[in-house]
Amino acid sequence: MTGRTLVTARSLRALDWLNFFVANVQTGFGPFIASYLASHKWTQGEIGMALSVGTISAMVSQVPGGAAVDALRNKKGAAAWAIIAIILSAVLLAVSPTVLPVIAAEVFHGFASCMLTPALAAISFALVGRANLGDRLGRNARWASIGSAVAAGLMGVFGEYYSPRAVFWLTAALAVPALFALMSIQRTDTVELPKAGPTPQQIERRESLRELLRDRRMLLFAACIVLFHLSNAAMLNLAAGEVTAGMGDNVQLVIAACIIVPQAIVAMMSPWVGRSAERWGRRPILLLGFSALPIRALLFAGISSPYLLVPVQMLDGLSAAVFGVMLPLIAADVAGGKGRYNLCIGLFGLAAGIGATLSTTAAGFVADHFGNAVSFFGLAAAGALAVLLVWAAMPETRDAAEAEAKAKASVGDGGKSAAR
Repeated sequence: MTGRTLVTARSLRALDWLNFFVANVQTGFGPFIASYLASHKWTQGEIGMALSVGTISAMVSQVPGGAAVDALRNKKGAAAWAIIAIILSAVLLAVSPTVLPVIAAEVFHGFASCMLTPALAAISFALVGRANLGDRLGRNARWASIGSAVAAGLMGVFGEYYSPRAVFWLTAALAVPALFALMSIQRTDTVELPKAGPTPQQIERRESLRELLRDRRMLLFAACIVLFHLSNAAMLNLAAGEVTAGMGDNVQLVIAACIIVPQAIVAMMSPWVGRSAERWGRRPILLLGFSALPIRALLFAGISSPYLLVPVQMLDGLSAAVFGVMLPLIAADVAGGKGRYNLCIGLFGLAAGIGATLSTTAAGFVADHFGNAVSFFGLAAAGALAVLLVWAAMPETRDAAEAEAKAKASVGDGGKSAAR
């Protein structure tokens, strides 16, 4: 075996649990931060400033985080350091909800998240190879969705019956089993895959950043990502703010349901999305997931009952399942055989951050000046443009990736034959 070992079932099960516990941990840095800081007399402006620091640090870190993961031979190390940084962030928030610790926690969390996401994708790629990556990414998304839903419930209970501070101690505690799960995965530089193309460790020359930025597939999908998040990011906040304004005590239950229901849809659909993308190609699945965006925005524009938010949010689950699986899968098609897989994920993450930032800013401005209905129509238009761009311009990346793998394999076989 020359020092390499076949992937064990234990490593794959540990990867399931790693995704579960990482999602647990990341849930603690969602809406709970705003509630926690408000309970310590932070103003809305101060809370917004702190959250903006986290958003900006995450956007700035996307590309360096991906490049750092590419540079590390064993991807487990990148994941371990990211999880440790997230533990530190949670502890800082729990110990001292004052300005400097909170800002430091947001910065640490922003960079750590930008290393953790590509590290998990890289570990998956190394363990199963490109041929089985779609199915593996679907399993990752399923376990992450289950983890998010479980963590939301646990953190809600801890925050309600103990204290808002307890949420962050729980977040730090949940990171410990994530590290144990990571330890149970074999080193990614000792994996030997079936002879179906080059492994990530067998790549001889890395594509330069300039070459990657010239790749038409990468640029088109990045544009699709910007439009996707331009349509999606502000949608639930806008709808929830409008239709739950006069509800009273049931508001939190409705909002919680709006978060949990899409996670359940993602958990159910993600494995199917991964398998179908390998069977039918990327474009049909992208069209399915992206088409839910304009439909959802138009439905929100006509809703007057808060209880209708939940069934409409099922469409968000469809979009999230498709997007969560397809982003790392298309990154593997575009750059997985060129040593720039994680950098490509970082570039796609930057595109997502740009789209989300523009979405919340533009939707809020339009809603204030022209009304919520006009804002929803604008979000629907952005979603429709995303669908149009996928349909009219996005190439099928699966076929190109298969051709590249065969070409590399044939070159390798030719070299071996010549040596013999």
